[in-house]
Amino acid sequence: MENQHRKLTGHQVNPANDTLQISVIDQPGSGGAHHAYLIEGAAMFTNPSMPLLQEVARDRRQDQAEAGYFVLFQNGPIPEAGVNGVTHEALLAILIDRLECFQTGPFANEFNGKALQHLQLAQETLLSRTRERMSRGVEGSHQK
Repeated sequence: MENQHRKLTGHQVNPANDTLQISVIDQPGSGGAHHAYLIEGAAMFTNPSMPLLQEVARDRRQDQAEAGYFVLFQNGPIPEAGVNGVTHEALLAILIDRLECFQTGPFANEFNGKALQHLQLAQETLLSRTRERMSRGVEGSHQK
């Protein structure tokens, strides 16, 4: 019997996004958020950057993923669990970089600019939260 995973559809808006199937594959953690997502549907071997990824994987003696892309978020406090996944901030940094690049190239537009501003605000808000938690000595714990 096939596992029934919750599907995300909020990203679906055009043929590229309609093709990407995002599944939540774990149960919520102690903070109420999920830590494991599966993104399928991309023909990653046709991506022009794939040869670079294959080269890195070969250099590291790793296999390339074939079933899709996993996004594993940090699961547990770093002092206890170590760094075992990505953070919201890391993903936002990628999105910010991509939109900054679009804004300096032929795809600059008002919509990308506004999205970039919101992502930057989100990034700074999360960083401010982390700084505040650090100042209180509760960063890296489940304390509020």
